[in-house]
Amino acid sequence: MTDQITTIAGADLSGDYTFSGFGGSLPLGSRPALVIVDPAKAYSEPSSPLYVGAEEVVTRIRTLRAAASAAGIPVYLTQVLYDDDAGVLGGLFFSKVPALRHFVAGNPFSDFIDGLEPQPGEMVITKHYPSAFHGTSLAAALTATKIDTVLITGFSTSGCIRATTIDSLQHGFVPVVVSNAVGDRHREAHDSNLRDIAAKCGEVRSLDQVLSYLRTRSEA
Repeated sequence: MTDQITTIAGADLSGDYTFSGFGGSLPLGSRPALVIVDPAKAYSEPSSPLYVGAEEVVTRIRTLRAAASAAGIPVYLTQVLYDDDAGVLGGLFFSKVPALRHFVAGNPFSDFIDGLEPQPGEMVITKHYPSAFHGTSLAAALTATKIDTVLITGFSTSGCIRATTIDSLQHGFVPVVVSNAVGDRHREAHDSNLRDIAAKCGEVRSLDQVLSYLRTRSEA
């Protein structure tokens, strides 16, 4: 069966996706919100085991955030935070991923990255699982303000970015992952997840494309 599919669709993965009927597109709406997923020092500090070498990504997130503010769209920041070392609020996720101990309250790695701290008028969503939607009020807040499109940036591509993208779609918001304003520890994980997101559950756009979209919205 595998050999037959390879023969029909070709060995190239994108060809297989096209052959299988993936890779449609979703039009971006007129009422976007920006969700900055987990801009925590755990990802930006070289001494952290979760460090992703995020300097360029952090710079792009700042640029995107400034553009969102200028366009007058709502900005949400998420943070992973647990009350104690038992991680009860994280359930099996906390047990599965020992690195989550760095997000226990009081751990400096759980703090916001310098320059990405919450600003007046921005909203902070505290979460305990990968998705910004799971167990939080984010979907209700977006619905109440008639948001139709969610611009997604932050960390990490293969984990919380992907989970947030899937839940955004499932809650009825067009998810747009800003490809060069998200980061992961390994390039292979980053690239493969962006490719899969683009094929199956969201739009993947560059920072320049999203900035152009925001400028168009401001002019409108």
